[in-house]
Amino acid sequence: MKVQEIMSQPAVTCRVTDTLNRAAQQMWEYDLGSVPVIGDGGRIVGVVTDRDICMAAYFQGVPLRSIRVHDVMARHVFSCHPNDSLEQAEKLMSEKQIRRLPVVDGEDRPLGVVSLNDIARQAATSRKQDGRDLTQTLAAIGRKRRPRQAEA
Repeated sequence: MKVQEIMSQPAVTCRVTDTLNRAAQQMWEYDLGSVPVIGDGGRIVGVVTDRDICMAAYFQGVPLRSIRVHDVMARHVFSCHPNDSLEQAEKLMSEKQIRRLPVVDGEDRPLGVVSLNDIARQAATSRKQDGRDLTQTLAAIGRKRRPRQAEA
């Protein structure tokens, strides 16, 4: 099965110059946990998650409208392509412990997102006909990480 068959699309994105308030609004309106961040030319340059927004609010103590997406986004983005196999996407999600994977075209422009929920829904309907074991993916993504120390 290909990623394009189950990914959520179109991609809901924000710009590096947007505020976290805008990113949070998009997450609320579209029921998302992350938003790909685009730069000039529409290419993906980062990802901002609901957790990123919460931690920025906690540590900075200022309104979300005062914080730019650029300041808190993850800059190293893992992504996949629409024609990648679902197994490839699951492997990347497992290895990197990420729950949502942007799907990009050949020029790194976001087309959609494949999420753990998309994979779970697909697995529920296929009943493991393709032999994949979703529990291994879930366990790898949910593996405990070492906590990072808060900056003083």
